[in-house]
Amino acid sequence: MKPTRKAYRASLLHSLGDPTEVGIEASYEYISDGLLLIEDGKIAAQGEAAALLPTLPEGTPVEHFERGLITPGFIDTHIHLPQTGMIGAYGEQLLDWLNTYTFPCERQFENKAHADDVAARFLAELLRNGTTTALVFGSVHPQSVDALFEAAQRLDLRLIAGKVMMDRNAPGYLTDTAESSYAQSKALIERWHGKGRLHYAVTPRFAPTSTPEQLAMAGRLLAEHDGLYLQTHLSENAKEIEWVKALFPERQGYLDVYDHYHLLGERSVFAHGVHLCEEECARLADTGSAIAFCPTSNLFLGSGLFNLPMAERHKVKVGLGTDVGGGTSFSILQTLNEAYKVMQLQGARLNPFKSLYLATLGGARALSLDRQIGSLEVGKEADFLVLDLAATPLLDYRLQQCKDIAETLFVLMTLGDDRVVRHTFAMGQKVHSR
Repeated sequence: MKPTRKAYRASLLHSLGDPTEVGIEASYEYISDGLLLIEDGKIAAQGEAAALLPTLPEGTPVEHFERGLITPGFIDTHIHLPQTGMIGAYGEQLLDWLNTYTFPCERQFENKAHADDVAARFLAELLRNGTTTALVFGSVHPQSVDALFEAAQRLDLRLIAGKVMMDRNAPGYLTDTAESSYAQSKALIERWHGKGRLHYAVTPRFAPTSTPEQLAMAGRLLAEHDGLYLQTHLSENAKEIEWVKALFPERQGYLDVYDHYHLLGERSVFAHGVHLCEEECARLADTGSAIAFCPTSNLFLGSGLFNLPMAERHKVKVGLGTDVGGGTSFSILQTLNEAYKVMQLQGARLNPFKSLYLATLGGARALSLDRQIGSLEVGKEADFLVLDLAATPLLDYRLQQCKDIAETLFVLMTLGDDRVVRHTFAMGQKVHSR
């Protein structure tokens, strides 16, 4: 087959490292008039347009985006497929919210046609908001994961998902057993894990809804299969933490429950971590585990403020999560808007280049995928966005006042939403256009 080749001209911006570790100036690359060359789904070259244009093979098509900014695709490290239909549900904190809204909504996924419909809507929303990779909770029903992976495979998306394991403290219509959750998860792993750009995540909902036997089965799955992910919730809400203490009095704390069942590791992602202590952060770092920072959800459900500076001190991997439907937007830009406020309330700052890192390369590192995605480095998979700097009249006017790319980036993250995303590309193919 002849190679597919196309070039895109616009400003280019991507992370090179964590600003907390390498410093602001060394953490990013910005090219005001850049060129991105894509060949066979990979980034073949990138740099100054003036230098690269004369080197392009004859006949290479070049698409030029005036007032455009090319960035890597956004990475969402925590989101729930079955909660798409209940986003923005009113007036509860975590545990009541689960019983009032979440569980009845998830029940509908026993119907495969419903799961197919929501999976298509879910992926369309992700792509419309510029998210090209996500770590996704299904429901307890295996068909929820089948529906999502089938839809993602058609678009050649890099996606990670898993069937929820939940054998107690939930309605009977949503519970499985330790044995059935193991068997169903194993079948899904064999069907989907490593197929194309898809990966499987072992998914106990959270410690209170799994018996010790089921958590042991989750650990068994991780031991039996290479490259699996583990996703669950951790220290989101004060009442939840007290509940965990009552259910597992023999353990030293919430994280120790998961640690005891061998669920920590390089591909383990724990959502929230709002109320962690120093020792728990140190243990997460020692095991290479990651936290999904979900500011929109934490504010909406009144859960608390994630201590990002403490996680940074311990060098814990941190990605960003929208946590739809506890979170109220699929937009990573809007999620960064809320993350900035969470830091402000703690007397800390969130530099725009740290925000860019969390949304892209930091998320890729949290998922152990930074060799494949997360930046515009040559050789990486061509998951990227074209952002429109004139997307709305106010944004257009405000950005014209900006002095540098740092200010431009911050304004995009405070005023921007899905309207800013002009095009979304996955493996070099356009999968969304505004």
